[in-house]
Amino acid sequence: MASVSSRRGRRVKKKKSRIVRYSLDNLPIDTKTDWARLDAMRDEDIDCSDIPELSEEFWKNARLMPPLIPKTPVSLRIDPDILAWFRGRGKRYQSRSNAVLRAYVEAHR
Repeated sequence: MASVSSRRGRRVKKKKSRIVRYSLDNLPIDTKTDWARLDAMRDEDIDCSDIPELSEEFWKNARLMPPLIPKTPVSLRIDPDILAWFRGRGKRYQSRSNAVLRAYVEAHR
């Protein structure tokens, strides 16, 4: 453990971080999934017959769950009417703005 100074000048021990990050390219687990075959499949080839249809009740209770990716604070110039529209939707307007940008990026990759 490393030592760091506290606000009062005393030394405190700092724990090492246990957070480990992996990408899809460097997962440590050797799976038996044939990723190349899955990547080559078309949507029409996927059998979804065992997945039940989602009811209106499901969608009434659904909540948007933001990804657990740390965000980077930025200064961004936005037209006043666009900002007013997002702010007019209530709390977490910045998260909703991010979700719209993410959807746009995903659609154009």
